[in-house]
Order: sequence, then structure tokens, then C-alpha cells
Amino acid sequence: MSKISRNENFHNAEPDFQYKQCLVIRNDVKMSCGKRCAQAAHASIGAFENADKTLRKAWQSEGQKKVVLKANDERTLFELKVIAERAGISTSLIQDAGMTEIPPGTITALGLGPAKSEDLDKITGNLTLL
Repeated sequence: MSKISRNENFHNAEPDFQYKQCLVIRNDVKMSCGKRCAQAAHASIGAFENADKTLRKAWQSEGQKKVVLKANDERTLFELKVIAERAGISTSLIQDAGMTEIPPGTITALGLGPAKSEDLDKITGNLTLL
């Protein structure tokens, strides 16, 4: 029987995250990779700041899992926002200032959570990874 190094074991382990954030980016707005990353970061920070302190601490303590997803259009972001808010999940809708690539006021992203992974899955389960 071969020995597994500590490093190999770590990479093979599938952590069980109870909490996560979902960052949803519009797929119908032409943005560079860097712009998309910046919009996801804005969404993450905004939703985090709007979240309950207990949820924030729980999410931080287990590694701050984030999942980045894509939405087909602006309407989808608004619909997800309403559903999440009705479920008591923090949200942050991002509107771009228009200083670089896209027109001012363009809605680009939505941050959800941190929240229980299972609760976010009910809301975002039909979206695909970015």
C-alpha cells in the first residue's frame, strides 16, 4: 500500500461547504475578462456587506466559497434578486459607472449571499458556470 503525501490528500479531499456566495454575471453584455472579474468582485463585496453578521462569520470561517454563474440578460438578474430577497438572502445589484468598456448605468452583475449553499442552489440551480 502506497503512502499518500499530505499535499495529495489535501487536493483529493472534497470539502463540504455549508455556505457560499453566488455571483451572477450578465452574458449578454460584451465585457473583457478583467471587467467581468471586477464586476464579480463588486457584487461579492456588496452582498457581503448587506449580509447578516452571523452568516458572514460562518462563511468566512470555512473558506469563503464563491461560485460565478452567468445570466442571459438583465431581467434574469432582477428576477433572481427579488427571489433571493424574499428568501432573506442578501443581494447586491451592480450598476457600472461607465468609465471603461460599457455605457454608464449598465447593470452587469448580482451578488447573492453569503447564505446556506442549499438555499442558494434553490435560486441559482438552473444557471450555468461562467
